[in-house]
Amino acid sequence: MLLLIPMAVTLGFVSGFILFRKATIPEPSQQSSPPRSISVIIPARNEELNLPELLASLSRQTLKPSEVIVVDDHSTDRTREIAESFGVTVIASPELPEGWTGKSWALWNGYLKSNGDILIFLDADVRLADGAIASLVAEQHKQGGAMSVVPYHTTVRFYERFAMMLNVLGAFTFTSPFEQRNPRKGLYGPCIITTREDYEKIGGHEQIRSKITDDLSLGGKFQEAGIQVSNYLGGKLISYRMYPGGFRSELEGFAKSAMLSTALLHPLTLTCAILWIIGLIVSQVWFLAIGHAMLIPMAIGYILYVAEIYYINRLVGRFGIIHQLFPILSVSFFLIVIGYSLYQSHIAKKVIWKGRTIDVGGNPS
Repeated sequence: MLLLIPMAVTLGFVSGFILFRKATIPEPSQQSSPPRSISVIIPARNEELNLPELLASLSRQTLKPSEVIVVDDHSTDRTREIAESFGVTVIASPELPEGWTGKSWALWNGYLKSNGDILIFLDADVRLADGAIASLVAEQHKQGGAMSVVPYHTTVRFYERFAMMLNVLGAFTFTSPFEQRNPRKGLYGPCIITTREDYEKIGGHEQIRSKITDDLSLGGKFQEAGIQVSNYLGGKLISYRMYPGGFRSELEGFAKSAMLSTALLHPLTLTCAILWIIGLIVSQVWFLAIGHAMLIPMAIGYILYVAEIYYINRLVGRFGIIHQLFPILSVSFFLIVIGYSLYQSHIAKKVIWKGRTIDVGGNPS
């Protein structure tokens, strides 16, 4: 029975390296892609703290977008005023219809007002290096189809770093080699790029209007239409700071789709992720083996996991030395998120996000 402990740690550790690929978005090359008009569409609900940094980074791009559209989603702060101060197009999201989620509705209305041949959907908390748009457009032209990027997660406050384990799992699910064969392969919502032609071919966000997992579901629609879906890590070009607004927003943000998204993963991706989680949790209780023959193998397992997390985080995010040395902190947060997500999806049957209540069936109130 005791042999199951090092076996679980070993299987989990190996599963992490099976899932993780260093699929970083390439930096712009000298060879440029054919000129096409580019529309950047940003949904914004109470984003007065995030918008200045994103819009400033857009103004510094080596490849300038033809238009930047901020969709003010009924904000109660200075979101609209700040967006207008940057000289971008600002539109007010119409009243949310029954059967739509707020973000999909905002993005759909942004698309309706746009004119670009290339559509780039960005969350307000994204930050772009100067060559980011050029890299996105060049890589999309090279790969074809729809493409998304998991931004490098920059954290500032201690509570933000609790997200470390969830961010590593996010990188696993979007870089997993098994997802290449997943007919429902998803996209990552904060940064998505596609051609207008392909977006219109699948019916855009209107076709996934009720989905809480809008990005994953959108990727599935592209796949159904025979349009390739590619995912990358942001590396040095694309980053974000996800939840500067406090611990509660971080909890609600991760919990809203944590359980619902697992149903869309390839079974082998999900299996390896579960093995990694089990191994990580087991490795964290090495101290319980003090005075026992299992102490050394469990301590080795702990060290291996810490080293693996440090290696992955070089490309995934900045989470500070404490959370990397003591992953039990982010493991605890992960378990809280899963518990809260289970409560929302299976008991309360509703999700709360940014002041809106959304039925799991997809009807916002």
